[in-house]
Formats: sequence, structure tokens, C-alpha cells
Amino acid sequence: MKKSTERNILVAFLLNLSFSVIEIVGGLFTNSMAILSDAIHDFGDAFSIGVSYFLEKKSKRKPNTIYTYGYLRYSVLGAFITTTILTLGSLVVLIGAITRIIYPEPIHYEGMIGLSIIGIIINFLAAYTTKEGDSLNQKAVNLHMLEDVLGWVVVFIGSILMKFTDITYIDSIMSIGIALYLLKHAVGNLKNILNLFLAKVPSDIHLEEVRDKVLKISGVKDVHHIHIWSLDGVHNYLTMHVVVSKEKDLKVKKQIKEALATLNITHSTLELELPSEQCEEESCDVKTSSVAHHHHHHE
Repeated sequence: MKKSTERNILVAFLLNLSFSVIEIVGGLFTNSMAILSDAIHDFGDAFSIGVSYFLEKKSKRKPNTIYTYGYLRYSVLGAFITTTILTLGSLVVLIGAITRIIYPEPIHYEGMIGLSIIGIIINFLAAYTTKEGDSLNQKAVNLHMLEDVLGWVVVFIGSILMKFTDITYIDSIMSIGIALYLLKHAVGNLKNILNLFLAKVPSDIHLEEVRDKVLKISGVKDVHHIHIWSLDGVHNYLTMHVVVSKEKDLKVKKQIKEALATLNITHSTLELELPSEQCEEESCDVKTSSVAHHHHHHE
């Protein structure tokens, strides 16, 4: 992680955190559900930036004798914690907003207009500071900031509408919108995190394609025991057994690794076998493939 990236993320974190505190106070003062729900959104963002800052530093640590894969999974853990908090937050907001529609309460419009202008400015600045970044984490943070700017633009327009029409449930509708938007993201995130923990093959990689590509390399007779997984959604790992025709073909390893690299598999472990060494587990492999076909048949 570049020093500048770290500094930018820290600045964005402090801006967001201090602002979400202002928002909670402002939300209570103006009695606006939309601002409170935005506060939860911002607090969640600040939290996720904080977590990603801390864990990004940790996940960059080199592998050691205990964490032989390095610390990449920590960033996934961070994402999980943040997403869970955001999910709970948006559910709380939804309940609150629906209650508000049933029992309307007076809202302080001028305060809302003022807060939303500050919101637009602060989030715009935060988006600007996190603009250039190299890590995926940082791109995500930047996207958050831009979404926040848009969220505030909506609140700004809504509060002006309410000032002139005095229809208070505009506020609740805005906060329901913000909450649903958050939920949609959170659910998507949780799904991705779950896929990583369940060691699914990464969605951008197809086992058949990997198999075909390796089998095309001259000297390769057969491949089995292919396992593909990802540690953090960015780094993909693969292990497989490769049967080569002759002793001299044992040097295909480099070509196989190059072929895999083109499919976005950065870390591969290959076990090379000659046809004479009957792989003991080969039978288990045949069984699994027939089971797999069986499943496809049912689907």
C-alpha cells in the first residue's frame, strides 16, 4: 500500500467519522429520519474505511510460518464485519422510517437544508482525496464517497420540497430509499464473502476452461484433482495433478504456469506424474466426476 494511499484513506476516515457524529446530532435536532439513516450509512462507511485501513495494512504483511498464505483473508474478515454492521443499520432505519409514516412527526426543514449542503461539500472533498489510489480497497472507498455525495443531493432536494409543500413523509421515503440501497449492496457483499469462505471457484474462472487450456499444452496427457479457490477475491490459487507422457515432458511446468497466469490464476501448485505412476486417488476423481454429471442432470 503506497504511503499516499494510506494517508488518503486515513483522511477520508476522519472526515467521515467526524461527519457522521455531526449528522447524528443534526438528525436528532432536525428530527429527520433521512439524515439519521444517512448518518448510519456514513458511520458504516467510516467504520469500513477504518477497518479496511487497519486490515489493509495487516493483509499486506508477508506470509510467515503460522499464516502461510499471508494475511489476505483479513481483508475479507474486515468486509464481513462492516457489511454486517451496515445490514443491521439499514434494517433499523427501515423500521424507523415505516413507523414515521404511520406516526408523522414535525421536521425542522431549514436545518436539513443546511446539513445537506455541508454533507455535499464534505463528501465531495472526501471523494476528491481518495480519487487516486492503487488498491481495490481504495477504489471501493472512493465509490462510497461518490454515493454519499449523491445521497446528500437527494436529501437536499427533498428538504427543499418539504419546506415548500410541508409533506413530511418525503423524509421517510428518502430514508427508506437510502436503507434499501444499502441493503442491496450489503446482501451482494455478503454473498461474495460467503463464496470465499465456502471456497467456491472464483466467478471469473471456469474449471473446464482451465482444464482445456492445460490439456492443449504439448506433453500434457491428463489433468485431475483440480482445485481452485481465492483468498480475498483478488488472488486466485490452484492446485492440480498433471500427467505427462514422457520423462522429458516434466519441464512443461513453466508453460502451464504461464497459461494459468493468463486466466488470472497467480499462485499454482502442480504435481507432475508419469503415466506409469498410477495416481492412487485417480479412482476417487472418476467417482466425483460422475456424481457431478449426475447433479447437472437433475438441475
